[in-house]
Amino acid sequence: MTEFSRRVEQVSISGIREVFEAAGEDAINLGLGQPDFPTPEHAREGAIEAIRAGEADEYTSNKGTESLREAISHRYAEDRGMEIDPNDVIATAGGSEALHIAMEAHVDPGQEVIFPDPGFVAYDALTHIAGGEPKPVPLREDLTMDPATVEDAITDDTAAFVVNSPGNPTGAVQSPEDMREFARIADEHDVLCISDEVYEHIVFEGEHRSPLEFAESDNVVVVGACSKTYSMTGWRLGWVTGSSRRVERMLRVHQYGQACATAAAQHAAEAALTGPQDPVDEMVESFEERRDVLLDGLDDIGLDCPTPRGAFYAMPEVPEGFVDEVIDRGVVVVPGEAFGEHGEGYARISYAVNVETLKEALSVMGDAYDAVS
Repeated sequence: MTEFSRRVEQVSISGIREVFEAAGEDAINLGLGQPDFPTPEHAREGAIEAIRAGEADEYTSNKGTESLREAISHRYAEDRGMEIDPNDVIATAGGSEALHIAMEAHVDPGQEVIFPDPGFVAYDALTHIAGGEPKPVPLREDLTMDPATVEDAITDDTAAFVVNSPGNPTGAVQSPEDMREFARIADEHDVLCISDEVYEHIVFEGEHRSPLEFAESDNVVVVGACSKTYSMTGWRLGWVTGSSRRVERMLRVHQYGQACATAAAQHAAEAALTGPQDPVDEMVESFEERRDVLLDGLDDIGLDCPTPRGAFYAMPEVPEGFVDEVIDRGVVVVPGEAFGEHGEGYARISYAVNVETLKEALSVMGDAYDAVS
């Protein structure tokens, strides 16, 4: 008799959280992917008004309130020129749940899921939880994922591949040409493309495009969230969209695992999506300034780093012992191997802190580099 399922035994606690939990209270935290900006006031007020009106006391529709789904649809039309039927949207408990239900609805035991390496830690874990077989693929030198590498990795056992742009942990932004190729691959090989677009609005150079724009079949589902765009990580409000038949299958998983996203968070998200977007622009501008400070500082230290074109992460190459030395000196960064085998020799740095704190951390990193070089 086994005590635990094989699926759960194949999953460990996130390396990001391990580093974070082990850090001292006074440490400078460059490890957690959380904007340091407040949630926009109009989003907070949306939740407060709903609570006062008694509109957050009961279950909503499993898919989420109609007005929230319409707001999500409007945002895609306004920002991307994409037509999304509000009935083909499920509001979820953050982007993480959206990824989870996409995997559970489409991956059978033993089927492969292809994803970037280094890549977001949830891809490997959620594949295991779905009973699938993780198939990480290495990235290009600029830390983007090559469509040709994905296509070469597809077999008869492949259920899905994951695209993440802008990327965590890399900050890389896939080109429109890449996104068009990912859509073609999904169409021609009849495999699902799960496009993780949680950081879609945090882009400094280039532009964000979605494989969903280019797909000729329904083999693309898109994951989005308010977490990063509106600094609403604690609200846990995301979504997934795709064709009606795919949404219906994902809804079956969501219905029994979650029932519905928290009602108050849905009202806050609706207000964020329909209200002024100035806070987003201001946050992105600030992140770009911080990125430039970080890149200049890393260059002064002597660390090579592909230029991140989005999100709020950088992934420099680092010498052996650097991460431990930095952490010992009171700055939290995450070892690259926490994001996959090909992340070894790198460190992920989150620049979701103010410029002064970033400069202080860079000084510590410089001392750490001297100590291990």
